[in-house]
Amino acid sequence: MISKNKIKLIRSLALKKNRDADKVFVAEGRKLVADLLPHFSPLYLAATAEWMSANPALSRYFPAEMDVVTDDELQRASLQQSPQGVLAIFRQQSDDTPLAEVASRELCLMLDDVQNPGNLGTIVRLADWFGIRHIYCSQGTADIYGPKTVQATMGSLARVRVHYSDLPAVLRSLPSPAQIPVYGTFLDAPSLYDAPLSQHGIIVMGNEGNGISPSVAQYVNRRLFIPPYPEGRNTAESLNVAIATAIVCAEFRRH
Repeated sequence: MISKNKIKLIRSLALKKNRDADKVFVAEGRKLVADLLPHFSPLYLAATAEWMSANPALSRYFPAEMDVVTDDELQRASLQQSPQGVLAIFRQQSDDTPLAEVASRELCLMLDDVQNPGNLGTIVRLADWFGIRHIYCSQGTADIYGPKTVQATMGSLARVRVHYSDLPAVLRSLPSPAQIPVYGTFLDAPSLYDAPLSQHGIIVMGNEGNGISPSVAQYVNRRLFIPPYPEGRNTAESLNVAIATAIVCAEFRRH
């Protein structure tokens, strides 16, 4: 049985200020918790007996503090409308890998004020799919440890590191464009499909409504445009940022 104090703690972690204060986050669901357990430090676990018996190989990762609960008990603590057998509190990870170090040898993503948690979670999944291990975010980007974002990553958070920083400041400190290309999508740029693409560097994706901010755009040295088909046809004004990220990443990996 989950104590009243534990339920109060879990529900308090719906707020960013409380997650940040304790450097923890909540994850729920059979596959998500199973994916995260080997990669994040679990501090607390509440699971049904059915989930426990179905995941014996994960028992070595179980924290000292845990409760075996019924579905009804889990429902009272859950941050989700339909909990799925298990809930865990994990410690947030800290990763200070410098942008220059990563971008000089592999592709990474940079998100400039992507505010929708679902978009952020989907982009983390896309990064995982395309072998991109690091995402650098502005402080205005949605919180990767928010419940909606964590759920939307579908476990890819275990394999993709998400960093938050002052993007113009870190871009300003990079070596010359010849060493680290910085790509960004714009409406007045050459076609993505005609551009020379590198297997290392930074791909910048902008805010859902405003695109890449001027303070970040000034450091983009490789401008790209995803053309509609056929060119010149009257079409949608723009693409969802997660869909645009998928198209761009796929084209980079095709080269």
